[in-house]
Amino acid sequence: MHYFHFTIGPVQSFVAQARRTRDFWAGSFLLSWLAGVAMVSVEKQKGKIKFPAVDENYLAWIKGNGSGEKPRQGGIPNRFQAEVEANFKPELVVENVNQAWKELADLVWDKDLKNQIKPEKQAISREIWDRQIESFWEMNWVLTDDKTASDLLDRRKNWRNHFAPDEPGVKCMMMVGWQELSGEPKPNREKLAAFWEPIQKKVGLDLKESEHLCAIAFVKRRFAIHFNDLNNINDNKLQKSILRYHPHFKKSSDKNAVQIKGWTLETGIPSISYMAAVHWLETIIKKEERAKLDLLLEAAKKAKIDESEKQSDIACLKHACEKFNVNKKLIALDGSAFFISELENQSDKNLSAPMITALKNLETKPPSPFYAILMMDGDSLGSKMSIPENQKPISDALKDFTGSVSQIVSQQCGFLVYAGGDDVLAILPLERAFACAIQIRECYQKCFQATKNKDIANSTISAAVEFAHIKMPLTKILRDAHQLLVNVAKEDCGRDAIAVRVWKPGGRAIKWAMPWECALNEKRDRLILEEIAKDFSKKEEKETGFSNKFFYKIREQFELLNPAQDGIKILDEPQQCTLLATDYIGAGNNTKLKIDLETAKTEIEPLLNQCRKYKRDADEPNKEKWKEPSGRIEVDGALLVRFLVGKGVEKDD
Repeated sequence: MHYFHFTIGPVQSFVAQARRTRDFWAGSFLLSWLAGVAMVSVEKQKGKIKFPAVDENYLAWIKGNGSGEKPRQGGIPNRFQAEVEANFKPELVVENVNQAWKELADLVWDKDLKNQIKPEKQAISREIWDRQIESFWEMNWVLTDDKTASDLLDRRKNWRNHFAPDEPGVKCMMMVGWQELSGEPKPNREKLAAFWEPIQKKVGLDLKESEHLCAIAFVKRRFAIHFNDLNNINDNKLQKSILRYHPHFKKSSDKNAVQIKGWTLETGIPSISYMAAVHWLETIIKKEERAKLDLLLEAAKKAKIDESEKQSDIACLKHACEKFNVNKKLIALDGSAFFISELENQSDKNLSAPMITALKNLETKPPSPFYAILMMDGDSLGSKMSIPENQKPISDALKDFTGSVSQIVSQQCGFLVYAGGDDVLAILPLERAFACAIQIRECYQKCFQATKNKDIANSTISAAVEFAHIKMPLTKILRDAHQLLVNVAKEDCGRDAIAVRVWKPGGRAIKWAMPWECALNEKRDRLILEEIAKDFSKKEEKETGFSNKFFYKIREQFELLNPAQDGIKILDEPQQCTLLATDYIGAGNNTKLKIDLETAKTEIEPLLNQCRKYKRDADEPNKEKWKEPSGRIEVDGALLVRFLVGKGVEKDD
């Protein structure tokens, strides 16, 4: 018996380079689909997927005999292991994946570009298209008879033999470094417009004015529209189609070549503006007078607001509309239409004026311009997978876990981009991100505990939460989420941790991280910082408790308390708490309420603990020993509380 290890990439650069949430979703879906094609190819050669546990329904849809719900999210990891026979042909797996990718790309070309590009530009654009489509994917595989050799694939990936081609001319606006399709050697507004305007008219809202894309990005943007056209393509049809555009591509006569079929995909992916407005929309549906909501819809019609979120499937909004009998057209409106600042930036002020007036007429506070990206990843599973006896229980646990994540994200009013293996990627309203992360962590732990395998029962998962302003480039946030997860939650905090970053229009504003054991309350259902923020929010109107005045001064106080050099403490922890408690007593209305020092210290201490640095030690259960020995305290914990209370909207003191 032999063992086949396979991976396809690049992952981060493909998924994270996105101008819209739909691009973000598309990259994840395509990677998952192509990995599924590779699995189907292995099974066609009588191989058996050993890790991860196979989603048979997903593979059935790829083969054209799926039933029930059609897969919409990526759910197959880009890496897998299989048990294969002696006559197994790894090269055929690579060929099948390339066939599927090229067929899908050629469908997009035929449907969207072929008849829109002027004859004199056809050859140039097609040359760019072929070069980019044929050279993008990097597939690595190893074949071994050693069942325990789990690191061979990583070692193989270190032998780099895949290099991207030179890319001249004007570059793509989504995929960094790749040439856009017009072939213009340098920026020229008139010539670029002449090439792209007919395409923009053909594809409509899927391509913004002056948006110039490479082949990879264009497939990401448009493949979902044509995915169903892959139906009923047999081996001969598929290869003839490929040979039409790729005559040098070797035609396979192997009986194990796979059939590839697609299915109808819902293309409505919520925008970042829409996700930022979800909680606000739910609130106005529940609390605003019906007449005001009708006026809002009427104003949207006058302002010609697109119903671009018609297919966005956010459970809490659909439920609220049904319960309060509100027209669902309200939750179909373009998310940016709910932000006055976005409407004021429109060129036609007269067109946007009715919507601005209707929004100002509402009694509910304006929506926060922040949304959340949640990225989670299991800790150290690779080392546990090297033990053969662990592989099946790990695979079973991950199958149960990924099968549960979609419902958790939906219940928290989010959109699941990807859940496969031990990875999760989701977009959420700011207000629901922490609850979602906590529930996913709990689910992960329960799935591994259920295996009753002592080596994996205590498996942990880390999380990165990015709170980002809607004006921040999505690509930058996605790239940072991966760095935040790997470098901060895992490396700096010792895994089983949560890391948070806040991005304001000016850039990075806050970074806070903590091992889960130190971050959660006693019930383990909420972050301690959330509870502090809730307390602050209740007292804020009366200027009691953690007032804005207190938070404005706290950065200065922390600088005084921190040692000038590591290891040299100016004050010990009780003294630090006493000093801040004194400031707390003098803030806001606390003096009039005659809050005593001991009460103040009791209220200050939880906040102060969340501002200390901890690094988890898996071999040391005593959390007190996880503290950084220098005794430094970081102001970002306190600033995160202030952010959560105001939802990113700054208030004057």
